[in-house]
Amino acid sequence: MPKKAISPEARLRKICLAFPQTTERLSHSAPTWFFKDKKSFVMLLQHGHHQNQFPHFWCAAGPGVQEDLIASDPKRFFRPPYVGGRGWVAGRLDGKPDWALIERLCAEAYRVVSGKA
Repeated sequence: MPKKAISPEARLRKICLAFPQTTERLSHSAPTWFFKDKKSFVMLLQHGHHQNQFPHFWCAAGPGVQEDLIASDPKRFFRPPYVGGRGWVAGRLDGKPDWALIERLCAEAYRVVSGKA
């Protein structure tokens, strides 16, 4: 029997809720994960957003990470509206996402927002 595919939302939920003091709630109608229920660090736009009509996520990133990811794979990563100016990066979830990389990006997003090294 073939394995049932795990949705991007379920995968991100499992990744993000594993971090201490993390909660999830809708923000702007999108599943969003917060540190201490105040500071968001990952947001899922499962039906797209504005001109980016494909599933993707936004996450906080450390200095230079946004630029490095976009330069290394501009078809997969891009600067999200609203929060891109603060260094956040967006990543596509269609096709075959690199979930190991996404997990590392979520961990980095958590560290950036929580201040936990």
